Amino acid sequence: MWVLPLVGYLGLILGFGFLTLAIASGLYYLSELVEEHTVLAKKLLTRMIYAVMVLQLLLWLFDSFPLGLSILSILSHVVYTGNLRRFPIVKLTDPLFILSCFLVLINHYLWFRHFSTPPPRTNYYPYNTGRDYSIPTFTEIASYFGLCVWLVPFALFVSLSAGENVLPSMGSEYATGEGSSFIAPGQEPSASASSAKKNNVGLAKALVDGVRDWVGETGEVMGFWRGDRVKRF
Repeated sequence: MWVLPLVGYLGLILGFGFLTLAIASGLYYLSELVEEHTVLAKKLLTRMIYAVMVLQLLLWLFDSFPLGLSILSILSHVVYTGNLRRFPIVKLTDPLFILSCFLVLINHYLWFRHFSTPPPRTNYYPYNTGRDYSIPTFTEIASYFGLCVWLVPFALFVSLSAGENVLPSMGSEYATGEGSSFIAPGQEPSASASSAKKNNVGLAKALVDGVRDWVGETGEVMGFWRGDRVKRF
């Protein structure tokens, strides 16, 4: 067969493309929702972090998860909570934000190594082909990674905005410039401050916009379509 394998590859490419577009559209929409409902989003994120910490504690108590990794996971979520201090603004050079990114990778690696080396079978009969319930299934492992390892970092990535025009004042961790909602204690933000606040784009939204602009410029340079994105020299 010659044609059917090509059809299979073409379908795989198209399916991957549609899946990528669906994920990008979802990220963009979620980022828009967070920008419109920042107070509600912060409450949901805080409760989500606490729920994951309680779930991690229950897994240690009832399912005999390793104590060291459980403590690391709980402490990591405590660090994640620190990123909500100036929600939804975050400084990409903030040591707490950098530490959070590092902890995400460390948690993923350590838990992946833990599940990759399961404990020996506990059944007495070596020829028993039944399932050993002391060894988690792929669905259980994937669900754990999705809920306890990646859920909170992904939610923070969608919710947080990189404040490029936000400068902290002396003696205060909050911004006091034109683009800040904390101009003075008890003072409402002005109209210019509100408009400047809108310039803080979410990380997920900025990523989608950057990829879209790059694809547009690359397509114009290669002659796939015409437009005004190409930079003239």
